[in-house]
Amino acid sequence: MSIIATAGVFVGAAALVIVLSVFNGFESLVTNLYNTFDADYVITPKSGKTFVPDSMQLIAINQLQNVALVSEVLEENVLLKNGDKQYFATIKGVSPALQNMESLQKLIVDGTLKLEAGGLPYACLGQGVAIGLSLSSSNSLFPLTVYVPNRLGKPDLVNTANAFKILSINVSSVYSVQQDVDAKYFLVPISFARELLSYTKQVSALEIYQKNNVVDTDFQDKLKQIVGVAFVVKNKQQQHELLYKIMKSEKWAVFFILVFILIVASFNVIGSLTMLIIDKKKDIAILKSMGATMQTIKNIFLLQGMLITICGAIGGISLGLIVCFLQEQYGFIGLGSSGSFVVDAYPVKIIAIDILYVLATVLFIGFLASLIASRNIAKIEEDGLAATIKQE
Repeated sequence: MSIIATAGVFVGAAALVIVLSVFNGFESLVTNLYNTFDADYVITPKSGKTFVPDSMQLIAINQLQNVALVSEVLEENVLLKNGDKQYFATIKGVSPALQNMESLQKLIVDGTLKLEAGGLPYACLGQGVAIGLSLSSSNSLFPLTVYVPNRLGKPDLVNTANAFKILSINVSSVYSVQQDVDAKYFLVPISFARELLSYTKQVSALEIYQKNNVVDTDFQDKLKQIVGVAFVVKNKQQQHELLYKIMKSEKWAVFFILVFILIVASFNVIGSLTMLIIDKKKDIAILKSMGATMQTIKNIFLLQGMLITICGAIGGISLGLIVCFLQEQYGFIGLGSSGSFVVDAYPVKIIAIDILYVLATVLFIGFLASLIASRNIAKIEEDGLAATIKQE
């Protein structure tokens, strides 16, 4: 019975470690996918679609320590056309200096990242956009045509020639990050975006890129002080706040489901101790005749239950860590549907605080189960005494 009880705790603890580590792995994977494309910080207006950045504020931001680049951004939904292919996408005008950033160059899967060269603008398409247009940098014989409603044009139901602003641009490269991003954005120099949208100095946002491996916990507060209350400053996680909240909620929802299963498994501990108490009734009587108090006897069985729990917890957590380590190194448990996912095997990431949560949870449940069982000693003794009297 003790072995069965230990096995129940063992399996529950191992499952908690493995499942939490897999969720951490997926969270880390998604974070890394977005982090390679997203800026470290984004400044947007609280109201309105665009704004004209203040030159003094730009100077102050550039003077902050560890700032690698401040990129002006202008976004708008447009219609793209390549031959007989059409596609709705979001144009993202950015600083041409972005083409020199190594993190973005690593995302290129076709062509060479180039936004401006020889005084001419170039476009970098998301892979989903390129597929929708049947276009790549190598087969781009003709410029890509971009259509957008003419912001300054007057409505004319008879003559619609002026209803749209139309510009053409050559394609230099194709990037791939994540399906939602690839199918939405294509990058162009901000000068091209302003010409297309009939803007002069307006921007949709300011994106700030920091130097590699820099951690500055006060940086966001510094930006807020510079731009004032009329703007919103978001870090990488806040840019996809809903996504991160969903991932966290799913992780802890599964955690509590497994904890409930562990609670059910802990009934084995109660059953094991109850059977042990029944089996050791004579030994309990001897201990009492030798002067042991009821509390001392209860503590003996409480200790027995905790030993079962501790052995199961340590063994289960150790097995979970070994499985996670092997999965991280060799990826022996695959996702299936080869080629359909960003990774071929389940990603895992071990976080020390999660292991402490698992250990504390298992020990707490085991303690409660042991406490419940040890308190049944008096009742079992009374039932045994009543049965003996009845037989006599």
